[in-house]
Amino acid sequence: MTKQPKHEQLFSNAPDQVPHLQYAALCYRRRGGKLQILMITSRGGRRWTLPKGWPMRGRTPAETAAREAWEEAGVRGTPARNSVGGYTYRKRSTRQTHLAMVFPIEVSKLDKRFPERRIRKRRWVSRRRAAEMVAQPDLAQLLLRFDPDNLGR
Repeated sequence: MTKQPKHEQLFSNAPDQVPHLQYAALCYRRRGGKLQILMITSRGGRRWTLPKGWPMRGRTPAETAAREAWEEAGVRGTPARNSVGGYTYRKRSTRQTHLAMVFPIEVSKLDKRFPERRIRKRRWVSRRRAAEMVAQPDLAQLLLRFDPDNLGR
């Protein structure tokens, strides 16, 4: 018998509700002793969110999150190996549930030229402001609790 992926175990009592897994990047920096989080707009530009994408063959979840951070926001940095949690959301177009596992990335450089620069905006904000900007309550809580000093790299 093959072992279920961890996210599927959470939904074993409701197999039709198993979410589609994505990996998200919580991009952060410190300025003047204060933590800042990089938020980006969705492709349509209506919502603020974190960079995220589908699993990529040959890449770890953390590497996938880092790749998405560069493609969607121009972020360069090293991701933490472990996720700091996850959040669920529903895509309006498909009405499917998605589970995004979040990997912190301390930003070392922010490129001006990146693949999605023409379709996304990006903004540095405080933890509290980031939590206010997102629509998902579990993502808001994750952002408020985020502490880069306790990542256990």
